[in-house]
Amino acid sequence: MLTRGYAAGVDRRQQIIDTAAVLFADRGFHGVSVHDIGAACGISGPAIYKHFRGKDELLTHTLTGISEHLLAGGRARAGDVAALVDFHVDFALTHPDRIVVQEREWAHLDDAGRTAVRRLQVDYIDVWVDAVRATRSDLDRPTARAAVQATFGLLNSTPHSARLGGDTMRSLLSRMAIAALDA
Repeated sequence: MLTRGYAAGVDRRQQIIDTAAVLFADRGFHGVSVHDIGAACGISGPAIYKHFRGKDELLTHTLTGISEHLLAGGRARAGDVAALVDFHVDFALTHPDRIVVQEREWAHLDDAGRTAVRRLQVDYIDVWVDAVRATRSDLDRPTARAAVQATFGLLNSTPHSARLGGDTMRSLLSRMAIAALDA
């Protein structure tokens, strides 16, 4: 069971989302049933329906939750490129399953889910673009956006490339991201 780390009284809905993210990353959206998610949470599969209409809605909440978390963290660090980099590096290293789900399961969202996630992602990118342009007045908005998105590609490759210990990888990623944004 994947219930470790959840104390009594912890929001069951969030536990289901967190557990589903790990399972979706490991087995893919279509490789996981509500029964698998329920069993990993220590509940029956049908108990998932008390919280979500189905697995599709659970995926939507998982992906919008990821994007909402990143946007809130980005807004809290707006204007500070180094703080944004540190935040995203920390996210990439501590939640690689979320990155895998985001990149691999996007296609399984319905139109409304894709629209919601995309809006949040664009807003997060804009926070970064504004911070980069504040320090790099030589960059127009499209160029800054391209640099930010390329940096995200670097940082979001972590689930596939993090072969070094935590602090070493964190330092390497941070240096590379700052250098990419400063290029």
